Amino acid sequence: MNVISIQSQVAFGHVGNSAAVFPMQMHGIDVVAVPTTLLSNRPGYPTLRGRVLDAALVADLLRGIEERGAVDRAQMILSGYLGSADNAAVVADFVARARAKNPALLYCCDPVLGDRDRGLFVHAEIPPLVRDLLCPLADIITPNHFEFEWLCGAKSATIEQVLKAARAFMARGTLVVTSAELADTPKDEIETLAIERANAFRVRTPKLPISPNGTGDLFAALLVAARLRGNDTPAALSHAASAIFAVLERTAASSSEEMRIVESAEWLVHPQRKFKCIAINP
Repeated sequence: MNVISIQSQVAFGHVGNSAAVFPMQMHGIDVVAVPTTLLSNRPGYPTLRGRVLDAALVADLLRGIEERGAVDRAQMILSGYLGSADNAAVVADFVARARAKNPALLYCCDPVLGDRDRGLFVHAEIPPLVRDLLCPLADIITPNHFEFEWLCGAKSATIEQVLKAARAFMARGTLVVTSAELADTPKDEIETLAIERANAFRVRTPKLPISPNGTGDLFAALLVAARLRGNDTPAALSHAASAIFAVLERTAASSSEEMRIVESAEWLVHPQRKFKCIAINP
């Protein structure tokens, strides 16, 4: 199993590829990690070193792994934080080119545009490109609730509204909404929804008193890993939600600002607590 993962990279902490690569490797997946940024750490610390990579460099790296046969061997491309509008265009071009060469290749797009607390936190040119260039190419899209509403251009406070907006936005594949809080979501829980043309599923996990960076990156990696290991949508959703809860529970217990991913290695694959995914029949 092979994945090409195109995301940010940090030297310290766990966001982007620095949150996604190890969990996928723990599932037996060989990951070709292509950075869109090289930073000392995520934003939010007193200092930040490094930079967003130039689009020409990202394109050159992608061409290089293509020359090594990575596209031919891959089952999935995963993209996350892009850093610039030019990088969004480079990734879209690469996905289209890779798909032409390997028609069986799947593409998971994690939008990474913003969140409920901060709003959009990327350059203003990036969200429209993600919506108009990347999402139409995707087989799986994994926005959080805030990103989902932005992409669809509509507020979605009920399950019926989510299903309608998701199916209008995505003509095929699977759209997964993370960190969802709907009208019928219990106050002490958070939920994740997976919507397809004919089916929809939801899984709820207890709400924890932390909100570390990189959870979306970790979730997308766990979902991709479960799908590549042969799980159908509800089983993959259940696994990803259960494994990330295990990591976050351990992180909360350690009072750490960064997710305790490496310490939770065994739980990434075999979480102690399993949360059941149920079908939605509105």
